[in-house]
Amino acid sequence: MGLTDDDVREILRIIDESELDELRIDMPGFRLHVRRGGAPPPEPAAATAPPVEREPEPEAPEPAAASPNGAATIDAPMLGTFYRASAPGEQPFVEVGSQVDPDTVVCLIEVMKMMNSVKAGVSGTVVEVCAANAELVEFGEPLFRVDSAA
Repeated sequence: MGLTDDDVREILRIIDESELDELRIDMPGFRLHVRRGGAPPPEPAAATAPPVEREPEPEAPEPAAASPNGAATIDAPMLGTFYRASAPGEQPFVEVGSQVDPDTVVCLIEVMKMMNSVKAGVSGTVVEVCAANAELVEFGEPLFRVDSAA
């Protein structure tokens, strides 16, 4: 997997705009480790074998976490730009009051010009949209709250 200059600039922009001190990406055939200047050096790791090439397994949506008010939280599965709709001017995937099931796509997160669908991972009614459209979200940041009792 080759990276273009634009890809590298986008990675650095995302890191610069986030509060992360370190980013590590390990994928078959591709590794990236970026550390912000003031971050402490990583602990020495045991020697590892070279990665084995294999087909990526489809990602199952992680179950939504429970929020303090009893609603489930759909968290960002990755760092990137949050989009509520498939394109500018299109209707959002979900609104407050929308019914969702675990396989309902609720948003997109763009990382390095690749759009990643985010599924609800839970059944219920959307009661809150927590992230702003077209803004950077961090891994684990709440995107939506879903009331499974509604």
